[in-house]
Amino acid sequence: MVAAVLICDDSNLARKQMARALPAEWQQNIQFAGHGGEALDILQRQPIDLLFLDLNMPILDGYQVLAAIQQQQLSVKTIVVSGDIQPEARERVLSYGALDFIKKPVDQQKLNHVLGLVEQKTIQQQAQAKTEPKVAAVKNTGSFVLSNDLRDVFQELSNVAMGQAGDLLARLLKVFVKLPIPNVNVIEVSELHMAIASVEQKENTSAVCQGFIGGGVAGEALLILNDSSFVDIARLMQYNGELTTKVELELLMDIANILIGAVLKGLAEQIDMTFSQGHPVVLGQHAPVSELIKANARRWRRTLAIEISYGIENYNISCDLLLLFTEDSIKTLNYKVEFLLED
Repeated sequence: MVAAVLICDDSNLARKQMARALPAEWQQNIQFAGHGGEALDILQRQPIDLLFLDLNMPILDGYQVLAAIQQQQLSVKTIVVSGDIQPEARERVLSYGALDFIKKPVDQQKLNHVLGLVEQKTIQQQAQAKTEPKVAAVKNTGSFVLSNDLRDVFQELSNVAMGQAGDLLARLLKVFVKLPIPNVNVIEVSELHMAIASVEQKENTSAVCQGFIGGGVAGEALLILNDSSFVDIARLMQYNGELTTKVELELLMDIANILIGAVLKGLAEQIDMTFSQGHPVVLGQHAPVSELIKANARRWRRTLAIEISYGIENYNISCDLLLLFTEDSIKTLNYKVEFLLED
């Protein structure tokens, strides 16, 4: 079987990696989409045998694409490939009709097994198999400072690390964690407030800062939690006492330890590094986020900033994680990830 394949992912790196993992005889029949809306447009216009679908994307996410495929009764076999590895994420995509779920980064043995199942099903439904060659159409992503390719790599690495942290939080609290598209940019210290513009709320926030270093790379992780989140966090962690400032601080530190540790570990593993983490420092409690980071920002000149926003479905919980890499670290990081772009 030579399949007509559509790979839908907002990451150029992820699309390339997925394509390389597929059989050599399929390569001329692979088409690409940079978001769910583009994928649906392709599926509506031409026959596709196999769709590899990411979950966290702009325009339309993977869940919306799966729902549209069901509603429109589009004839395509769908395999979800995502960094969101929460058990509920897998259950949801299967309930929407996906054939299987593969976590990022893709394991070749798992992919081969899934492709074997797809081939068996295709043989059973031979009349529905389509084999028209397709023309690749790659999404044009933009970046103000980072090159398109490098920004894409950092975003995909962050996406996988974010998914691992979300899975850990979901299993601990027995909830479904809503995962965003990470925002990656190189910014000047004077522009640091722009990196947290989406974090700024009318309500106050509490924040923790934790330094990390390893292999010529250093930076700080900022975990910023909206104060309105504490009530539901306490409930999920089965704390029934009075919510004092001390208790809120303990809850803040618990969430920070989970998310910061898991994201840094996920990033380090993908670029073959090890980060040592310093002691967490409380930047402040119950204050506007811009005031909490003002003193910290004075230590920075130029930074690679990765912003990840977490939310928990059906709970009033919202927190943002900012990874700020020093200017000296950027060259090292670029060197470490360049091999991922090699053809």
